[in-house]
Amino acid sequence: MKWLTLLLLCGVSLPAQTTNTIPAPLRGVGIDEKIGQTVDLNLQFTNEKGYQQPLGDFFKSGRPVLLNLVYYQCPMLCNLLLNGQVDALRKIPSWAPGNQYEVVTISINPSETFDLAVAKKQAYLAGLEMPSAAAHWHFLTDYANNSKKLADQVGFHYRWDPRQQNFAHTAAIMFLSPTGKICRYLYGIKFKPFDVRMALTEAGAEKGKFSVEKILLFCYHYDPKAGSYAAVASKLMSIAGFFTLIIGGLLLWRMLKYEKQRKKLNEPFTAMKEH
Repeated sequence: MKWLTLLLLCGVSLPAQTTNTIPAPLRGVGIDEKIGQTVDLNLQFTNEKGYQQPLGDFFKSGRPVLLNLVYYQCPMLCNLLLNGQVDALRKIPSWAPGNQYEVVTISINPSETFDLAVAKKQAYLAGLEMPSAAAHWHFLTDYANNSKKLADQVGFHYRWDPRQQNFAHTAAIMFLSPTGKICRYLYGIKFKPFDVRMALTEAGAEKGKFSVEKILLFCYHYDPKAGSYAAVASKLMSIAGFFTLIIGGLLLWRMLKYEKQRKKLNEPFTAMKEH
């Protein structure tokens, strides 16, 4: 039921989709992986004390950086993403911010102020329960439209919808090397601790890796009056149903194949018992 709830809230982008299967505000929203490219570490952002600080300050430790682009007043997907990130990091307690890596969270909403960032940081530090994270998980806000510049550099494409007064965006976390090189993307709102640790290890070694699976969750408030929600939800559930049938058929085929092989292996033993 969890996937169905999420589907109703935030549509799922599948490779077979065309631009006609999603509403206009979501077109152009997504992620283009920029593996191997380096972000501009001179970009300035507003830190938790209200002062401007270059992105490069968070890379001086020589540790890889886990980066996520969100906005703090997001009603849906951003909170789910940060919750999933906290859950994954808690499950690798031998790796903690400040020891093996840094975490940088930046708001894409230019109207959000640093006091929102501070409140968000306090809430997620309480859930993470890692004392070292207080000085090594940085919550920043925009300055001089640099959030948009950084988003373009990492291939994170989003759109502001003035009618709905919210951002259409996707869910992903990114891993950068100590020199600012983009090394890995993980998608969704739930992350396997092993995947997170491997991504941090690879980023620490300046190794890049494209994602094999790229399933994007879109965050966007559909307007029922516009008629777009019902159409998109219907198409998405039809696609989900189709893939469910395929997966079910494959599982049934494997079970029948296994049963046939088991009977074949038991035939000699059955013959011996009969004699």
